[in-house]
Amino acid sequence: MDFTTKRGEPVSGLAETFNDAAYPHVQHIHIAAQGTCPGPEADTDGDGVVSTTEGHPFYGHIGTTLATSGDTSPDAGLTLEVGGQGGAYTYHRTFELNADTAAALEAGTAVVVVHGLDPATLSPEAQEKMSDLVPELPLAATSPAACGTLAASQMGAMPDGAPDTGVEVTENNTTEMLALGGGLVLAAAAGGTWIVRRSMAAKS
Repeated sequence: MDFTTKRGEPVSGLAETFNDAAYPHVQHIHIAAQGTCPGPEADTDGDGVVSTTEGHPFYGHIGTTLATSGDTSPDAGLTLEVGGQGGAYTYHRTFELNADTAAALEAGTAVVVVHGLDPATLSPEAQEKMSDLVPELPLAATSPAACGTLAASQMGAMPDGAPDTGVEVTENNTTEMLALGGGLVLAAAAGGTWIVRRSMAAKS
């Protein structure tokens, strides 16, 4: 099953810099859980941030890394060099989608998560914490910044018009920490064409 982005809108409004360089926003398709984005209730330690592990019961583990180059397996999930760069970017790539992620798309349990918050926007408590995934990084670096659920619609051919054609869109239920906008359209060929669109809801 092939994966390709098609006419995706750029992700925008993310933290722009990290350690005086363009922020390496790692991004994934998470799978095998509830297929939803976490709400404020997921912040079980009350520090004002939904960490990656606090979000796991909702969106699950990494099925595919949306890397800008190279490996797209879960093993590349924390490879900062292939994350989306800076506060706004467009992701466009075609690659072979693994069986677990393809199954999650068909089951409606696939969720796109973009990681990387601006530490300055967090509570003083959260600013002092280290990542629950990479202890040498601050909590902000690996925590979810944006989340969107995915829904698939099987079609006989790739639409020529707007990406909404034949697409069931499921909007995410973001927390105050899961902000920002953007769009992602995925197409996967397997006995027809699967078109999947990520819908990101901005928080005011």
